[in-house]
Amino acid sequence: MTDHDELAGRHVAFLSWRDTRNPEGGGAERYLEKMAHGLVARGADVTIFCAAHAAAPPEEVVDGVRFVRRGSKLSVYAEGFRALARGRLGPVDLVVDVQNGLPFFTRAATRAPVVVLVHHVHREQWPVVYPGLVGKVGWAVEHRLAPWLYRSSQYVAVSRATRDELATLGVDRRRIAVVHNGTDPVVGSGTGTSAHPMVAVVGRLVPHKQVEHAIDAALTLRERYPDLRLHVVGGGWWEAELHRYASERGASDTIVFEGHVDERRKHEIYEQAWTLALPSLKEGWGLVVGEAGMHRTPTVAYRSAGGTRESIAHDRSGVLVDRQQDFVEALGALLGDPALRARLGDGALEMSHRFTWEHAQESFAHVVAAVLRGERVDAQDPDAE
Repeated sequence: MTDHDELAGRHVAFLSWRDTRNPEGGGAERYLEKMAHGLVARGADVTIFCAAHAAAPPEEVVDGVRFVRRGSKLSVYAEGFRALARGRLGPVDLVVDVQNGLPFFTRAATRAPVVVLVHHVHREQWPVVYPGLVGKVGWAVEHRLAPWLYRSSQYVAVSRATRDELATLGVDRRRIAVVHNGTDPVVGSGTGTSAHPMVAVVGRLVPHKQVEHAIDAALTLRERYPDLRLHVVGGGWWEAELHRYASERGASDTIVFEGHVDERRKHEIYEQAWTLALPSLKEGWGLVVGEAGMHRTPTVAYRSAGGTRESIAHDRSGVLVDRQQDFVEALGALLGDPALRARLGDGALEMSHRFTWEHAQESFAHVVAAVLRGERVDAQDPDAE
């Protein structure tokens, strides 16, 4: 029996705290919906359960995927558990529990097989986002309770770095498949590269993205490049704090806060930017790296972020650094050396074509079909090793 035969007519339910229409949605939600659409294309019925928000109705069907939205950022976990346990999503053949720090505890709510999807481990984020007791409890759930609860479940990690971290939490590596992100096609703008030095930051504005590091770098580098501009794309609950941070440091003329933008504007910025700055504390993969790479825009990121070690080939498609000072110096080197930008830009373009959504969807569908057959998968994408 082929994977397509196994998936046809089967109901797969994803439980996730957000969807892409949520104002706080990001790369993890893009990945989730791409995988859902891949299953629909192979004949499966797919439901995504996520938090309610003002940007979308409580229920709708979009491109064959049924969305059910209930609860808030935190109560969505209890709502999802109840909906699954009480059969409100209908008969379910397989559950994908999207673990963004906290699981939905679906293993205790259903007898259907469960696949746990993890973008990255949140060891570093818990004390930053939830200092004190709340963060300690959250980390205890993620690194002790969840691995025990899902001890017999199949895992999917989006990078080798995430797979390796899961293994340190006690998850059997033989139950972890690696399915990388893909890259969306370029949305052409024709604007070309900016005439003045320009750095971009793209992503959710939350503390662990460390956008402050990019602001500090811009302040240092504008002494060398007075017309430098840092464009910050995205929104989030930390946005007001970043505005305050930039204002207090006299960076208002250097920093351009774009807010939420449509796809065309986002790709205009990728195309105009001389380099992308990704100062994030942790990334499962770094979807923005490939998006920028499609425009020959190389990325500077922290090596310790994890997934960046796979989405970026150091000194070939971008630069990986270890310290904040190195981050500043790497951005300065790219701004000041057109030949280096061109070489890394060519590498970024080549790298962006190595990872496609079509391949990711096929790999994810293979994992789901195998689990439905009662099998476990530990194979990785061809580029995973």
